[in-house]
Amino acid sequence: METWLAQFITDLLAALALPQVGLVAVFIITFVSATLLPLGSEPAVFLVVKADPGMFWPVIAIATLGNTLGGAVSWWMGYGIERAVEAVQHHEPRHSRAMRWLQHFGPKACVMSWLPLVGDPLCAVAGWLKLPFWPCVGWMALGKLLRFVLYTAALIWIIPETWLS
Repeated sequence: METWLAQFITDLLAALALPQVGLVAVFIITFVSATLLPLGSEPAVFLVVKADPGMFWPVIAIATLGNTLGGAVSWWMGYGIERAVEAVQHHEPRHSRAMRWLQHFGPKACVMSWLPLVGDPLCAVAGWLKLPFWPCVGWMALGKLLRFVLYTAALIWIIPETWLS
């Protein structure tokens, strides 16, 4: 069993090291994980970088792009849902403390979109509140870039090579 698992990991790392496979996989996984679907993107980013450390910056760039575009889709989903609710609801909706906080900080709050569990809904709420799209996307990109750089660098530094071979 251990031999099969070790071979599977070796083959997976080899496949992910190929730029035409690894970068596309990273883009798709990071895009989908930035929507409201429960999927983590860090393992895919880490595995591709671990398989080919020379691909660190291209992988980080693709992961940031995919995750930011996914956050933009969440923003548009929130915007669309707000418009649908507004068409049905004829009175002012009640705002929670989190929504007031987001309105107070505006698009800058989207830098927190990297946070687990709250980051993706934060993008949707920014759309719901009709915060300006492009500033929100810019702040999302910054937060997501910092997350991928720090998480990936930390994992490469923390996880010894012997665990993956």
